[in-house]
Amino acid sequence: MRSTNQLLKKRSAWLLTLLMMALLTLTASLSIGAVKVNPMDMISILTGHKDVDAYSIIWNIRLPRVLIAALVGMGLALSGTILQGVLQNPMADPHVIGISSGAGVAGIGILLALPEYGHLLVPAAFAGAVIAALIIYMLGWKNGMVPVRLILSGVAVSAFLNSGISALLTFYSDRVEGALSFMVGSLSAKSWPHVEVLWPYILPGAIAACLCGRWINIMLLGEATAISLGLRLEWVRVFLLTLASLLAAAAVSVAGLLGFVGLIIPHLARLMIGNDYRWLLPCSALLGIVVLETSDLISRMLFSPVELPVGIIMGAIGAPFFLYLLRSKR
Repeated sequence: MRSTNQLLKKRSAWLLTLLMMALLTLTASLSIGAVKVNPMDMISILTGHKDVDAYSIIWNIRLPRVLIAALVGMGLALSGTILQGVLQNPMADPHVIGISSGAGVAGIGILLALPEYGHLLVPAAFAGAVIAALIIYMLGWKNGMVPVRLILSGVAVSAFLNSGISALLTFYSDRVEGALSFMVGSLSAKSWPHVEVLWPYILPGAIAACLCGRWINIMLLGEATAISLGLRLEWVRVFLLTLASLLAAAAVSVAGLLGFVGLIIPHLARLMIGNDYRWLLPCSALLGIVVLETSDLISRMLFSPVELPVGIIMGAIGAPFFLYLLRSKR
């Protein structure tokens, strides 16, 4: 009983710490930039005072970008956490099962082949991710959904879609520059319409994901045990995989092919919280906000006034950390 209370206090402390860190990074992202804004002016702007000098910078440029970074970080982190739990594979993330590649083909196809329909980039990328997920599930389904079969189907579909991306880049090599930010993953030039596209998917999806921790805990006990405990395993698995796909599809459709978020955030969260998904999912959501907001701030300030795509920063941080995890966990 005493050890249980200590574990509960430890997890509560981590969750509270991550919440404070998320608020801190959100505030820093709003106030720091080419034009620095003091906290009092920022509070005035956020409470509706339009007479402050930096109103346009905060309200029209930084605030939508900060909200998008938070929503994208939350969506990709939760998607990766769900996929790793349901598929019982620490390497699972939206890139591995092909969701990101589906969004990539559709998004890059619009940018390169049909630039006059650029206003359809976000819905097209979202549709591409969802269609890719449906194809993978159909290929992976045979008398039920087996995690290993699903992962292998995802790898095959992802490879096929990546070849499609390469073909588009080859045929339209003179227009590649316009698609680079989408391929790498970028939050630049994002505005309120992008926020309006994201939040109806990410916020309800995040709430639903955080309520599903008990199901994933039961699934980790093994199929026979889960069924004996009354869990409708196939239905729950389909629901969770669909939820993870929608979260990733929404995030990728706005931020592009942003890597490593869904892969490393769940591992970082486990180091803090443990493997109880009732705590791991909200911890991953907050940690996704912290990591992506921090990476975006670094991308804006590192070579100011030149701005790097946030995907480059995530790759520079994520790859060494992932190698460290592989080495430490053998």
